[in-house]
Amino acid sequence: MPMLHWNQIKTVLLDMDGTLLDLHFDNHFWMEVVPQKLALKHAISLEKAKQDIHLEYQKVMGTINWYCLDYWAEKLDMDIIEAKQEIKHLISMREDTLPFLDALHRSGRDVILVTNAHPGSLSLKIEQTHLDSHIDTLISTHEFGVTKESQLLWQKLQQRLGFDPRNTLFVDDSIPILHAAKEFGIAHLLAVENPDSQGEIRKSNDFPGIQDYRFLIDDINQNLFNRQQS
Repeated sequence: MPMLHWNQIKTVLLDMDGTLLDLHFDNHFWMEVVPQKLALKHAISLEKAKQDIHLEYQKVMGTINWYCLDYWAEKLDMDIIEAKQEIKHLISMREDTLPFLDALHRSGRDVILVTNAHPGSLSLKIEQTHLDSHIDTLISTHEFGVTKESQLLWQKLQQRLGFDPRNTLFVDDSIPILHAAKEFGIAHLLAVENPDSQGEIRKSNDFPGIQDYRFLIDDINQNLFNRQQS
């Protein structure tokens, strides 16, 4: 179990997909559904469609376009939102998410969602999960025009929220993004090792990892952040 200094943590920044929500929906959509639709549309084999779309993914990975549904709708000539609606029943929260969020709220900490997801995708997932009722603030990095991989995003995010990096915990399933947060100065970092409930465990040597937030709840409850500390 990761050792976090909860007595030093006031603000908790949380990724969405793979961190609060099961990444299976996204992996299935982009790796299976999209190629299937492309194969039918262009009368090519599924294997060829998967190869083609993989090359397109590689071109923009980590950029705002990688996460932009408008970009992919134009690039693929496909209604991405409509396609996602077809399998929206697969959108689900991790089993440990609500107990974790409830414990954070009881402890008096600020709980903020920071996702690279496109606003259209964020809206669909909020509609399905009602995650917004458990989060203080929801932010899509698209409003800043840069992703969490960029230092510019972290600068703009701090200007918007006014958090102190020394008293902030950031949780994400992306190791490159966690490195970007570390470079900015976020003091407390946590990697999700099981973002996809049907995928493999992904351990990191660079950051403390977690597979079930419920193991953190006792520590959260015992170490309430003292807002009066000077």
